[in-house]
Amino acid sequence: MTENRFDVRPVSGALGAEVRGVPLDALTDSDFTVLRELLLNHLVLFFPDAAALEPEAHKAFGRRFGELEVHPFLPKLPGHDELVVLDSDQGARADVWHTDVTFSPSPPIASVLQLVECPPAGGDTMWSNQYLAFEALSAPVRDLLEGLTAVHVFKHPNGSFRSETEHPVVRTHPETGRRSLYVNRMFTRRIPQLTSGESDALLNHLFEVSESPQRVCRYRWIPGAVAVWDNRATQHYAVNDYTGRRVGRRVTVLGDKPVGEPARWPHHEEGVLSASTSN
Repeated sequence: MTENRFDVRPVSGALGAEVRGVPLDALTDSDFTVLRELLLNHLVLFFPDAAALEPEAHKAFGRRFGELEVHPFLPKLPGHDELVVLDSDQGARADVWHTDVTFSPSPPIASVLQLVECPPAGGDTMWSNQYLAFEALSAPVRDLLEGLTAVHVFKHPNGSFRSETEHPVVRTHPETGRRSLYVNRMFTRRIPQLTSGESDALLNHLFEVSESPQRVCRYRWIPGAVAVWDNRATQHYAVNDYTGRRVGRRVTVLGDKPVGEPARWPHHEEGVLSASTSN
């Protein structure tokens, strides 16, 4: 199968494409090579006719991208430790823009999600293109950001799990070489080289740029549809506008360490005055 035999339909001008007629449970190596290239180009791929994808085939497809995560606390499909179950009746409503697990030293590179139960209306997911977010910034701001890092934090509400790590504010994609913003509203807490006020102001601006509608695609799910996205250059948001139940099954591909330019300044110490202002 070659790329021109795939039925590929872009879903927005910014990112995302539907791919039809692809047997995800019976891919050849050449098929997968084409899909991987499509993913690098479109950042998120949707497979609306993949309803026959069984749990073992779901995991096998995910393993083509790399080793699968066994999540430390999210509920799993019985007998399938790598398959997380995201059930709205159990509180799984991720309605904040985020990139998955950026609080880890090695965040996942990709996720493969299948919606097995959809509400009658609503429950779409949106993705945003973080290459375009970075490129939308002025040259002086891009230059500043490439000398900064950001701290990403997650604390489980019951206190059973906490993780904190520091990543470049601008990440270089290891396969495409393109640069993207790498901060998100859910997990990014501060830019340690700046004062707290400067950090808050800059992060709020970057969040707005990251989430801007002209850099977003929105996907209307049908039962059985599958999405795979590149976690290194996207954010996503599950729209919480529905009644009824929404259930998905997801595998997550273990990641790599985000790489960018080294920080050009040390961490700022709050309350420390410079020599010129302390005399």
